[in-house]
Amino acid sequence: MDFLPIFMDVRNRNCLIVGGGEVAARKVQMLLRAGAKVQVVSPELGDTMQEFNQQGEIEWIEAGFEPAHLQNPVLVYAATDRQTVNQQVSELAKEKNIPVNVVDTPELCNFITPSIIDRSPVVAAISTGGASPVLARLIRTRLESMIPAAYGHFATMAAKFRDQVKEKIEPQHRRLFWEKAFQGPIAEMIFSRREKEAEHAMGEMVENCCKAESGEALNGGEVYLIGGGPGDPDLLTFRALRLMQQADVVVYDRLISPAVLDLTRRDAERMYVGKERDNHSVPQDQINQLLVDLALEGKRVCRLKGGDPFIFGRGGEEIELLAEQHIPFQVVPGITAASGISSYAGIPLTHRDHAQSVTFATGHLKDGTSDLNWQALAQPGQTVVFYMGLKGIETITSKLMEHGLDPNTPAALVQKGTTPDQEEYIGTLMTLPQIVQESEIKPPTLIIIGSVVTLHDKLDWFHPDEQRGNDPRVF
Repeated sequence: MDFLPIFMDVRNRNCLIVGGGEVAARKVQMLLRAGAKVQVVSPELGDTMQEFNQQGEIEWIEAGFEPAHLQNPVLVYAATDRQTVNQQVSELAKEKNIPVNVVDTPELCNFITPSIIDRSPVVAAISTGGASPVLARLIRTRLESMIPAAYGHFATMAAKFRDQVKEKIEPQHRRLFWEKAFQGPIAEMIFSRREKEAEHAMGEMVENCCKAESGEALNGGEVYLIGGGPGDPDLLTFRALRLMQQADVVVYDRLISPAVLDLTRRDAERMYVGKERDNHSVPQDQINQLLVDLALEGKRVCRLKGGDPFIFGRGGEEIELLAEQHIPFQVVPGITAASGISSYAGIPLTHRDHAQSVTFATGHLKDGTSDLNWQALAQPGQTVVFYMGLKGIETITSKLMEHGLDPNTPAALVQKGTTPDQEEYIGTLMTLPQIVQESEIKPPTLIIIGSVVTLHDKLDWFHPDEQRGNDPRVF
């Protein structure tokens, strides 16, 4: 390490800023947030500094820098536009063993200011040792999206209950207690800004650990029913990723892409229960019972389902049994295939000039029969999206035409949508069966029917370099 990463307590302590411009003002703002007493030495002040001065937040010394100004500060920032002044401040501060930072001049610093993620009282700092502040800010931006503001509330609540936990819970169980508190239902209450409810639940959790053996009280399992989206891992929600990272067991199906599965915890047990057309490797009732059994073993179970678990995902059936068995569960919505795949294919599901409504339907027909409301699906001015409709494509198209939908209605098949292997096949309602037969399209494939498909050539950003006029996938 080029610098020792430490955090310094400057509350109610004197800190000196040499300079009155906007760069210096940013340092003042940071010090004020840390509770410091700030002196500013400068012949004049910029707009932001003037506001600080008018509000009484700083002590302004209206003068140029003098060695006497280094009588009592615990740290110094030099942020003037004169290199000679900055160098003088640096040299004199180092002689007095005062930590000094000269903005954007690492060679004159004996400490640097990292890029900060502030979730007070939780604070994270990222530094490149002064080599690339821009890179540090980019890394901070990535981490900002992964660390919700609620983590500050976690720390505050932990401080409230720390003494109780130390008093009532055996040392060997304390780490497990805090992990469960910050990764279970209490954490979700805090994330959803239900702090009072979370505090009450924390108190109950402490008492329950006292009434029973701590180890037994902390071993309760939980199930996370998570929508894994249509395939692209970038489409996962923050909440989905957080729960995926803390699960002990991952139960997943065929529609979960390898890239999404790779984001689960590395040491988690993985159990495949995927269903394929005409081959249900694990019956649904056995999957439901599996989730119950794993939770009763005290495990945190991630049930990872393609798309959204409540849209043709049978998620309702799975949590129904969990509710009957009084097993805690959470449901995390995902981007459903119709929304994600249509976007990647450049086909808006609604458009003022084409469709004023959209309907999702399942094409997974039992025994080849058709029990859908074909009259409603064949209405003009709407987009119809069929999930799992590849096997029944001839029935779907013939029924829609039989109920009045124009055979020349634009239609699309999107195979492995949102993944690097995405392929789009554009045709009409009449030609869809021919496309499937001639192109040997395989599941998972989404069917989109409606006038909006004509916008595909113009709006398909996923394949920007392809010449659609010569594309063999256009029929």
